[in-house]
Amino acid sequence: MTNSEPSVLVAGEALIDFIPDHPGALSHVETFDRRAGGAPANVAVGLARLEETPWLCSTISTDPFGEFLAERLASEGLPERFITRVENSTTLAFVSHGENADREFSFHRQRTADTVLQTDVVDTATLSAVDWVVVGGVTLSSEPARSATFKLVERARAADCRIVFDPNTRPELWTDTDDMTLTFDQMLEQTDVLKMTREDFEATAFNTTNEDFAERLLQKGPEIVLLTEGQAGARAIAESDSPWGGGKWQHPGYEIDAVDTTGAGDAFLAGAITAFVENRSPSKLLAFANAVAALATTEGGAMTALPDRDAVNDLMEGR
Repeated sequence: MTNSEPSVLVAGEALIDFIPDHPGALSHVETFDRRAGGAPANVAVGLARLEETPWLCSTISTDPFGEFLAERLASEGLPERFITRVENSTTLAFVSHGENADREFSFHRQRTADTVLQTDVVDTATLSAVDWVVVGGVTLSSEPARSATFKLVERARAADCRIVFDPNTRPELWTDTDDMTLTFDQMLEQTDVLKMTREDFEATAFNTTNEDFAERLLQKGPEIVLLTEGQAGARAIAESDSPWGGGKWQHPGYEIDAVDTTGAGDAFLAGAITAFVENRSPSKLLAFANAVAALATTEGGAMTALPDRDAVNDLMEGR
């Protein structure tokens, strides 16, 4: 539940998602709905709706899209303390929907606000007060946001924070896939909890099972790997020296009519972090996070259907 001061800090991009009115290739779509998005922003809003309001460290444009984002985040009760405003334009992501509500992205992102993320605004006292710092892979795809993210993680580890990393793999944002792999490996060395999606798994091109891949990732640094598998639910694998001890867990997910999966992974992560803060068991964490993710797919847009606790509890009790 919400404390007087946040125990979680989320750092990274807020951007605009343009969601097609109807499924189909982007070349055939004529009209879009404008929605607030960006994985870290989605996670922050998800946490707020689950009564675990975090700090959000983000750099947002002063352009009209940035004004929309700032107002949207404020309406969710997110503190503005570590949100920096700049003149750089807002990143725009056009999302195309295929069968099963899966999606593809086309980004307009040249020296936009999120690429100049400023993390030095987060003071040492705040890092000493929070327990969890959450970062993502999009800010690692360009400088100076990459260096700013690594610097924040370095400072957070020095303050004994636990680091959560979501690669949120978008190869189209990287000029060099080898650079992407190397950068992610460097972040994994600093990571306590890694959350990966099916798409992240596929982007690595490893010819192995999801479980074997997760075990390989443990060897790169994380103590816990959370692997989401779409409609198949999610699994977790932990090292013996993790807070969970060693082990493997799996939850099959929930049957639900998905409309838009854009924010499912972010919703899952918000649910997982909430469960970590509340010291839930691995099995209960997966059940809770899967319920949050399932409900988040019931409307278009990443933030729109992010659920509150009552909705999550209702879904879990209905199984």
